[in-house]
Amino acid sequence: MATYSDDTQPQGSYEEGGRAEGTYGKGGPAEETYGKGGQAGGPDGPGAAPSTVLDRSPSLLPRLALGALRSPFKRPSATADFPRTRLVLPGLRVDLARLAAYERVCGFATGEDALPVTYPHVLGFPLAMRLMSGRGFPLPLLGLVHTSIEITRYRELAASGAYELTAYVDGLAPHRRGTEVTVVTELRVDAEVVWESVSTYLARHRTKDTGAERERETHGPLPGVAEWRLAGDIGRRYAAASGDRNPIHLYPLTARLFGFPRAIAHGMWTAARCLAAHGTPQAVLVRAEFRAPVLLPGTVTYAADGERFELCGGDRVHVSGGVYPLTGSAADGAVS
Repeated sequence: MATYSDDTQPQGSYEEGGRAEGTYGKGGPAEETYGKGGQAGGPDGPGAAPSTVLDRSPSLLPRLALGALRSPFKRPSATADFPRTRLVLPGLRVDLARLAAYERVCGFATGEDALPVTYPHVLGFPLAMRLMSGRGFPLPLLGLVHTSIEITRYRELAASGAYELTAYVDGLAPHRRGTEVTVVTELRVDAEVVWESVSTYLARHRTKDTGAERERETHGPLPGVAEWRLAGDIGRRYAAASGDRNPIHLYPLTARLFGFPRAIAHGMWTAARCLAAHGTPQAVLVRAEFRAPVLLPGTVTYAADGERFELCGGDRVHVSGGVYPLTGSAADGAVS
């Protein structure tokens, strides 16, 4: 997915994550169940969704291709049925060499037995992609725009640890420019949720709905902290570390095929790079809103003030967000 807010005009593409080739779980493809548009029931609430246990992380490239082929046949609507199956990947261990490459390209410290706050997104994205490329998913993958992410890390996560990943579609909502979908990813240790994210994606289409947009925090310009000169190969380096080899991020020629003048930085790279510079406590809530693409090569300014941060190019804000420490019971995590 492209990774900007709805005030940009990407021509359609998608992010990849993860690394493993493989099957889709014992017994073949997931058996999907559906619900009407709106919020899905929680894992233990009324109408609890079935779970499908995977043997290994889904292969991304076939999922991307399948989602692209199915896109022209989708009829997006905020009231459409959507799959409620929860995909579960137990016994996940981190590829430490790939993690180190990710840390280097994003600016995180290397050599520590700890996962950067954004890295579980890379691990969980293949599960989310399987959901969003499925026949029963109502929104077209082509043109789906990643508009925001909210990450909650309840405690520091060891890079050498074993985890269980879960991903599911949480609901659809009307938007003035189309339909939004929310995808939740959870990381567990011994049934305890230790990290979770809520990603919002927008499918643009004509609609009579007047869905309210998420309100943006308004404030004056943040003070500049550092100027970053971004090399033209940032997209290729991040692709090698994350698995996201979307052509819009790789070369000027392939980016022009999708309507961009030259390659653009991965949205999740821009968020990770800002968070590496800002720093995050062990127990933290992070929010990032993707508002405009970053062209490569290019020069951007990292700005920050207290809990807030931005990545800007001139007067244009590319990414805005905040880092909020968790205290008290909120830092104890969630169990399901």
